[in-house]
Amino acid sequence: MTGGPGVPSITVIVNTYNWVPALNLSFRSLMAQTDRDFEIVVADDGSGDETRQLVQKLAAATDIAVNHVWHEDIGFRRTQILNKAIEASRGDYLIFLDGDCITQPDFIRQHRRLAKPGYLVTGSRIMMGPDLSAELCARGDVDFSALKRHALRYRAGGQLAKVIPLFARLPDAGFRNYHKFTWRRVKGCNIGSWKRDVVRIGGYDEGLTGWGHEDVDFVFRMYEAGIERRSGTWATEVLHIWHKMADRSKAEGNWQTVMSRIQASSRIAAGKSNVK
Repeated sequence: MTGGPGVPSITVIVNTYNWVPALNLSFRSLMAQTDRDFEIVVADDGSGDETRQLVQKLAAATDIAVNHVWHEDIGFRRTQILNKAIEASRGDYLIFLDGDCITQPDFIRQHRRLAKPGYLVTGSRIMMGPDLSAELCARGDVDFSALKRHALRYRAGGQLAKVIPLFARLPDAGFRNYHKFTWRRVKGCNIGSWKRDVVRIGGYDEGLTGWGHEDVDFVFRMYEAGIERRSGTWATEVLHIWHKMADRSKAEGNWQTVMSRIQASSRIAAGKSNVK
């Protein structure tokens, strides 16, 4: 992980909890990157020994530096484990990735291309259906050449929500820059940000527990600190492995907390931003 003038060193923070087949796919997709100059920090929200054993096995099989950060399982504490992973990271630039997401081979290269001082990058995802997800989890690896060859068939069968982002890449241009704050299209499974900016806002808000809206809050607090948002669409898309919906019992409370902050923002009011 070299870094240098104009070329940030990168840490990929992979958030996971007790889903070994998905983490295996996510990890192996990172091991197959065309740009291999990065480290991986696994942010483990209390998984059992099977996850630890997988991380050790895969770490031994790659020259990419791997660090496994874990805390006790006492409920959904994603914000806390992410902050521990941020503290353990060595990169100038952090890419947050969920362990149920598969990266395309140029994922790191595209994020590095879009990284600009004073900005964070919010990427998007390609939702996979249950059949394709089960097939890839059982196989234990992803052949992207084969996936692209059969993309239209998967799309027609409802196993890929979209296919063009598997083939198209749009340039780094002004259209990527958001001119107002909006919470829409924030996907915490795919965010890139400079570590100095993350540290400046204190990382994720650990008061937000349970599933829901901690990533919108993160992007909003970045905005409040003067960090603008860029879109990673048509460049950094990840494949999201299908799973049953998480427990959302705390989502409404988290949303009310985040929205109250947004609505109280003088910068939001001055910019007449979209907070719907």
